[in-house]
Amino acid sequence: MSPSPLAIAVQDLVFQWPARNQAGFRLSIPRFEVERGERVFLQGASGSGKSTLLSLLGGVLRPQPCRLRVLDTDLTALSSSDRDRFRVDHVGFLFQQFNLVPYLSVRENVLLPCRFSRHRRRQALQSASSLQQAADRLLQRLGLDGSLARQPVTALSVGQQQRIAAARALIGHPELIIADEPTSALDADRQGEFLDLLLERCADDRVTLVFVSHDQRLESRFTRSVRLDDLCATTPC
Repeated sequence: MSPSPLAIAVQDLVFQWPARNQAGFRLSIPRFEVERGERVFLQGASGSGKSTLLSLLGGVLRPQPCRLRVLDTDLTALSSSDRDRFRVDHVGFLFQQFNLVPYLSVRENVLLPCRFSRHRRRQALQSASSLQQAADRLLQRLGLDGSLARQPVTALSVGQQQRIAAARALIGHPELIIADEPTSALDADRQGEFLDLLLERCADDRVTLVFVSHDQRLESRFTRSVRLDDLCATTPC
């Protein structure tokens, strides 16, 4: 069976936190679809639920019963451990604060997904003779000199650390990249340069990208722009 043209298919998604408090945060999305290979810019105000939606799409959180298919997988039918496995095998995350491991080298940080996922490890080795070579090639494609591979990540600049985080998300060819405000720590020039590199890598590898930001200056770079408020039900999220 050929894969669905949709990377993400959401219908009647509801998530409430805390679950039993009617006054608590509530996210309600009747429908949201993303085609494979699309690069979607998702915008919304702080506290509007952008990060919550990304956590649901990545299987970190589980919604109330609904239709939530990501890469032809029904996430609502998976156990917590199976969602963890799905995420590490098929999804690359880019975080606002990078979440690099300070006591590991640049290369070791990039290769972390391959340590936890046989699937990502096999994928990385399809185009390289070793995992080290795969990591170093990816770093070079993102504009980082190979001599930095053994350096501690804490010795590098903010812009360099962001590229390392991108390499970690991309290693092993995940089909979906989820990016949560990944350029907020960069100045305007570095934002543009980093976004160029990220979009180029996603296009080359035919990766679906969901990129969250409140910075509307970036939206013209994407194939589609979506406001979270427009996705939500008529009652406030």
